[in-house]
Amino acid sequence: MQRAVMMAAGLALVAAAVPVISQPARAAQAAPPRTIAWTKCGDDGKAECATLRLPVDWARPDGPSFGLAIARRKAKDPDARVGTLVFGPGGPGDSGVQRVTKLKGGIDRFSERLQNRFDIVSFDPRGIGGSHPVTCSADLLAARPSPVIKSQKEFDATLAYNKRLREDCRMRTGSLYDHADTLSTVRDVDAIRAALGEAQLNFHGSSYGTLLGEMYAETFPKRFRTMVLESVDDHSLRDTRRFLNSEMAAAQDSFDQFVAWCDRTTDCALHGRDVRWCDRTTDCALHGRDVRAVWRGLRERAARGTLPDPQSPGSALPEFALVVVAYKAFYGPDWAELASKLAALDATPNASPGASRTTRRAEPQPTGTDPFTAQFCSDWSLPVRGYGEYAKIIRGTEKIAPDMNQARPVMAVSACLGWPGPVNNPQHRLRVKGSAPILLTNAVHDPATPYSWARSVARQLGKAGTLLTYEGSGHGSYNRGPCMQDKIDQYLITGQRPAQGTTCPAV
Repeated sequence: MQRAVMMAAGLALVAAAVPVISQPARAAQAAPPRTIAWTKCGDDGKAECATLRLPVDWARPDGPSFGLAIARRKAKDPDARVGTLVFGPGGPGDSGVQRVTKLKGGIDRFSERLQNRFDIVSFDPRGIGGSHPVTCSADLLAARPSPVIKSQKEFDATLAYNKRLREDCRMRTGSLYDHADTLSTVRDVDAIRAALGEAQLNFHGSSYGTLLGEMYAETFPKRFRTMVLESVDDHSLRDTRRFLNSEMAAAQDSFDQFVAWCDRTTDCALHGRDVRWCDRTTDCALHGRDVRAVWRGLRERAARGTLPDPQSPGSALPEFALVVVAYKAFYGPDWAELASKLAALDATPNASPGASRTTRRAEPQPTGTDPFTAQFCSDWSLPVRGYGEYAKIIRGTEKIAPDMNQARPVMAVSACLGWPGPVNNPQHRLRVKGSAPILLTNAVHDPATPYSWARSVARQLGKAGTLLTYEGSGHGSYNRGPCMQDKIDQYLITGQRPAQGTTCPAV
């Protein structure tokens, strides 16, 4: 979950009252045929881009429409082509178009074997990137309150802010704001399949894109040949406490892995000499010191407003931002870089209490985009009945994750406070019947999509699901060495899954 995860919603939502069974049934009609007018694009001019006109509200196919940005690279070996592989981007907020059009940090995510055998297609989900992005006042987005809420006053202020932001974004975005849920995106993906003329697609969803894959399998179980769910979302978590507790436990587990790494490697070393923001060649990490004590000290300084922000001279680094620095590093994981940053922060003198915590935009813009709230808060009912319950939930996370209790998922809950009604796509246990086999992959020590989530979804899928386990750390598992990549590629190309219980070693 990206920086945009700071935008989410959910106060007093009545998830249990929403008839979840009707949701997939409502979307089960075939997408009407559409044509695609491709044009050359991409870093090398070898990709193809297009805009597909689709209904804003699939219940009103003749109503308002929007343009869905899509991109494709055709199979490099047409004679060996297996079919079309649709990639479901994560976030919410990631661009699938860039995944296809960019060479570095884009199409290179996929092995040469996949690029040879598949037309690789992706898209910017509705409300994101080139697909009618959710647009809001830039000043209002910049005024977002801290997701760390410590009083009734701050709770009420967050509710008021969230309401203003929703109203502003809805006014500027139009009706798509209320139809940005993943169930609607499921219909968009099926429209892509139909427009490509494919009876069945192959699907690879990553992180939040796994929710899209799960719901596509539930809604259209006969319309895919293979499906990979990498770093798995568990949409069966029906309440706020369970959602946050599982996320915080994963973040704490990743912190514990970092501490263990520091204890066993000389790449994590701190000397008493001049320590700055160091690169990997500088011996200035945390070896030989109590990492947890250093971390506690940094958090205490940040909470007091005396920890300088190295990226913004004259500003203080808030405690929440400090925790996010570590949380983001766990995605890699980039332990050596994180150790260097923490050591450098620990060596800096205190800033003056009350130093500025914000930076001014050099060139103010009238509007900005919110690629997270409308989608996430339409997919997750995270009800909180007032500040008392919220404070109790947060106290529980402090016990579960003493080092990481302010990790990013807190943003999702705080930004979802006050969502004004039942969500479009409420949580429920998966009901996939008659589908092709599905391959799930997850790292054991994933900070964002806990391994427990992947195991839960595998149980929900039953015989249809097989879990391939990466025994290491980080968010994402496809590019974690030849063992993982080979097994995933083999499944996508041949349809044959690895045996249940297969694991790949950490690299």
